[in-house]
Amino acid sequence: MSSRDSLTASALAADFTEHLTLAERRSPHTVRAYDATVRRFLDFLQQHLGGAVDGERLQALALADFRAYLAFRRGSGLSNRSAAREVAVLRAFFRWCRRARNIRCDAIDALASPRIQRRVPRPIAPNEAAVLGQAGTDAHWTEKRDAAVLLTLYGAGLRIAEALSLKPGDLGRETLRVTGKRGKVREVPLLAAVAEGIDAYRSACPHDLAAEEPLFRGARGGPLSAGIVRTAMRQARAALGLPESATPHALRHSFASHLLARGADLRTIQELLGHSSLSSTQIYTEVDAAHLLDVYRNAHPRA
Repeated sequence: MSSRDSLTASALAADFTEHLTLAERRSPHTVRAYDATVRRFLDFLQQHLGGAVDGERLQALALADFRAYLAFRRGSGLSNRSAAREVAVLRAFFRWCRRARNIRCDAIDALASPRIQRRVPRPIAPNEAAVLGQAGTDAHWTEKRDAAVLLTLYGAGLRIAEALSLKPGDLGRETLRVTGKRGKVREVPLLAAVAEGIDAYRSACPHDLAAEEPLFRGARGGPLSAGIVRTAMRQARAALGLPESATPHALRHSFASHLLARGADLRTIQELLGHSSLSSTQIYTEVDAAHLLDVYRNAHPRA
C-alpha cells in the first residue's frame, strides 16, 4: 500500500483545514464550517463502510456512497440550500485530495447538487437604516458602539467579520481600509455620518483603542463578537418594527441596493463590496426589480 493510501481520514481533514487557513486564507467562519462538514462526512463513512477510512477507501467511493450520505443528512432535516453547501464543500475537499495527496475519486464529479431557489435580498429603507445608527448623547458607551457598528455595516457595505476586524489605524480621513475574504484589502469611502458615529463611540469607550488593536470592543475590552452585533440588530429591529429579514447582513444588501437605485454601476458596487466576480453583484439588479414590482403592485390601480 502506498503512503497515499495509508493517510488516515483524520490527518486528511486536518491537512485540508490547514490548507484553507494558510494557503487559501479563508475566514475563520468558513474554515470552521468546511472542517465540520468534512469531519461529519468522514464519520459517516466510518459507520457506512464499517471500518477506518483512509486514502484508499476515499478513492474507491462510489456515487451511491455520496448519495447515502446526503440521504443521511436529509434525515436530519437538511434543506436544499444546506445540502448544496455540503456538496460544494465535499467537492472542494476531493479537489484538494486529488491535487495535494494524489487521491482521485471520480464519483464525486457525478454527484449532482440539489437545486435551490435563489433568494433575492430584501433591503430596508434608507431612513430605517439611518435610524439604526443613532444613539443619544447620554447613551451608554456600548449603545454608541452598537449604533456605530450597524451604521458602518450599512454606510460602508461591510460583512460583520469585516467590521469586527477593523482597527483604528484603518480609518482614514475620507476612506476606510477593509480586509475582506482571503485577506483581500480594499478601500471604501468613509461617509461623514459613519465617521461621526465611530467618533462618538470612541470618545465614550473606556478602553484604550490602540491603532493596531480591534476598533470595536466588548464590555470587558476584548474583541466584539458577532453574536453581540446580531443581538443589537434584533433589539433595533423590534424597536423599529422591522421584519425578520432585517439582519446585519441585510444592511450590506441595502447599501448595494440603494447605490444601484441612485445610479451607481455594477462594477463600482462590485469593488465596494469586495466581490471577486461581477455575477455575485448582479443579484442586486434583481433586488431593484423586486422593489419596483412592489411599488407597482401597491400603487398601480390595475395591479
